Amino acid sequence: MYETLKRELKDKGEIMIRFDSGEERELHLHNTEFLEAPMIKVDADDEIHWFNAKKIERYWIHMDF
Repeated sequence: MYETLKRELKDKGEIMIRFDSGEERELHLHNTEFLEAPMIKVDADDEIHWFNAKKIERYWIHMDF
């Protein structure tokens, strides 16, 4: 999942993710770093979040119609 997310985010610019807990988050290319697998770092202005890609069960891409 780590490499897939890395590739998709680079390609699409933003993606939504859902963790196995049901929590959902959005990743943006400008503030997301793929560090040493499986850790993903998101710098959200005044907060830094660390996500474990092993806990992500699915992702999807926003589509505007």
